Amino acid sequence: MIHVADTHDGADRAADLRAVLVDELRGRGKIATAAVEAAFRRVPRERFMPDGTDLTVAYGVDNSVVTKRDEHGVAISSVSAAYIQARMLEQAEVRSGMTVLEVGSGGLNAAYLAEIVGPQGRVVSVDIDPEVTARATTLLEQNGYGDRVRVLVADAEHGVPAEGPFDAVIVTVGAWDIPPALLDQLRNPGVLVLPLIMNGVTRTIGFRRASERLSSTSAEVAGFVPMQGDGRHPDRVFLLPDGNGRNVRLSFDSGAPREISRLDGVLATERVERWSGVTIDNGVSFADLHLWFAWFLPGFCRIAPDEGTDLAAERRWFPFGVVSGAGFAYLAVRPAAEGEGAEFGARAYGPDGQRAAASMVEQIQAWDRDGRHTEPTFHYWPVGSDPSLISADAPVMDKTHGVVTISWP
Repeated sequence: MIHVADTHDGADRAADLRAVLVDELRGRGKIATAAVEAAFRRVPRERFMPDGTDLTVAYGVDNSVVTKRDEHGVAISSVSAAYIQARMLEQAEVRSGMTVLEVGSGGLNAAYLAEIVGPQGRVVSVDIDPEVTARATTLLEQNGYGDRVRVLVADAEHGVPAEGPFDAVIVTVGAWDIPPALLDQLRNPGVLVLPLIMNGVTRTIGFRRASERLSSTSAEVAGFVPMQGDGRHPDRVFLLPDGNGRNVRLSFDSGAPREISRLDGVLATERVERWSGVTIDNGVSFADLHLWFAWFLPGFCRIAPDEGTDLAAERRWFPFGVVSGAGFAYLAVRPAAEGEGAEFGARAYGPDGQRAAASMVEQIQAWDRDGRHTEPTFHYWPVGSDPSLISADAPVMDKTHGVVTISWP
């Protein structure tokens, strides 16, 4: 049973924090329209949080709050950070009177949607987990949205054909592909917003449907709990032992090396380095470099070193690596030769370590030259699309139900 404790003083403080949150979101450019602003000012965000959540956490612009974990302690449901929710609502271009599908039910985002679409619109929220939908239903009913949002237990991989078509679809879990059932229920034109996983790197992309393809109108850096159900796409994970009882986990979204056994013992070899001459100022994001690796670096993988390994000390700089033959390299930095900031490079192990490091450095330099100061655009082509419409030189990433292409720049 969910209980909401509220006092007059607490309500006043929540209202004050809500106003501060909205002002900060507007200042950051995450809220751009009056409709989204009004929704954020009206919905009591704190009432959709787990019991005991401090108001400052509920209204922290960057705070996500886990609402459910699996038996291994892995988060499988959460309330997304306010800046992510605001930006996704703007990406979806939701307007009064629309019919909207939300995939992933927490209650809060559905309440925002209900405020935006108004009494003439419809909001349907689905989740595969009945515990999650039960919680969302209870919270929506307690806060006056029970008759404004329809919450269903469903696997979004198969859509909800009885409820569509939809003007907009917002997916709030990490998706490796776009289910055909969702496209079948999206109006043309319509907007689909989802966190699309591309070779281990996620971007929340706003897609507009146009004829045979979806074309991106926006893309944001964000992280989400993974999709469950038939749309789930687990990584292939390999453990690289360091010889001291600890491991470095290598996670491949797809295209894992066939002869991964060639890496046996590489962490015991002498480490080599190669540097790119590409620098970055302190405090500046280089998230697009990760995306560049995902698209253009063969053998790309995500890495997670155990505590106590030599790599763990540099964890914050190198969540990504590359495997090339019998070589393993990872992103590294050193102080810039001139001024403040850091220089990107690669550190590597194994008989082919120099080759692995060189491949990473080559892509760092290519990103600096061709991608660093530009924004990529994405297209999704469902199975059955006319292949002649895809540019012959477009980089292509294969999915189960279609392909993704990127233009950068």
